[in-house]
Amino acid sequence: RWNAPVSIAMHTPGTDYQPTIDAIKYLRECLPESHLVRTFTTFHLYFSTKHIPKTVAKSSEVLKTPYNCTLPPPYFNVSSGHLYKSQKKLLYPVNVGRNIARDAALTHFILASDIELYPNPGLVKKFLEMIARNDAYLQRKAPRVFPLSIFEVEANATVPRDKSELQDYLRTGKAIPFHKRVCASCHGVPQSKEWMAANETDELSVFHIGKRTGYFRHWEPIYIGTHADPHYDERLSWEGKSDKMTQGYALCVLDYEFHILDNAFLVHKPGIKVLQKDNRRAMLAGKTNQLIRKIIYPELKIMYGVRQGCVV
Repeated sequence: RWNAPVSIAMHTPGTDYQPTIDAIKYLRECLPESHLVRTFTTFHLYFSTKHIPKTVAKSSEVLKTPYNCTLPPPYFNVSSGHLYKSQKKLLYPVNVGRNIARDAALTHFILASDIELYPNPGLVKKFLEMIARNDAYLQRKAPRVFPLSIFEVEANATVPRDKSELQDYLRTGKAIPFHKRVCASCHGVPQSKEWMAANETDELSVFHIGKRTGYFRHWEPIYIGTHADPHYDERLSWEGKSDKMTQGYALCVLDYEFHILDNAFLVHKPGIKVLQKDNRRAMLAGKTNQLIRKIIYPELKIMYGVRQGCVV
């Protein structure tokens, strides 16, 4: 599906560290696809200084002891409640992971995405062919990124492999735009209805150039960018929500263009999200909003300035 380099950051505090090492070994050694994992994937483990594992092996030593492939996968039948992170009620520092994975990537272009978002097959090859076809395009002065449209599919559905199949899913209700029932404006993409109606073509092209303003001022795009793009704020957690909003503000103030690709998309791991009451997350989201409003937003204005229409 991806067939290109992958840089994965994994949060492994305390006793979560060793099972993660075992899982990496299993993926590298025990699957029919293990040669692809060894060829393309680098793993980067991180944890807070307050929750350092009892032993941390040197990276050069970690893989010297092979995994016993007759054993079941280390991640089989493990619930989130059994994790050290859950037992200690730790927050998931998602933006630390995003920055680590991005900084460790060796490629020029990067798709900073979450592991449960699946790109359509052939995306990397077609994207690089699009760039190669448009040499003059690379000379454009305006900073730009290439957002991907994101969708959810029903729990029993297979992940669509191309745009034509995705369109069938959308027509029959098996697929919906990402977070439509949770936060539609967070992932509403400019010209999305026109994008969904446009027929698939063999090549990849820019469908529309949008901005993070107006109705889309709270847009949290996931995009193909480069190492030159602003980092994510590491004070924000997954549980506190709004973790990509501050970076979105920076992109807006820096006058980034959002070059939306026509035949490229992401599909979340099957299962359509609905809004659920979660008192702990609501409390943490309130604290996050205060942190952004009182501390982070004033800092962003100093670092990047202001621009009419740009909001956090």
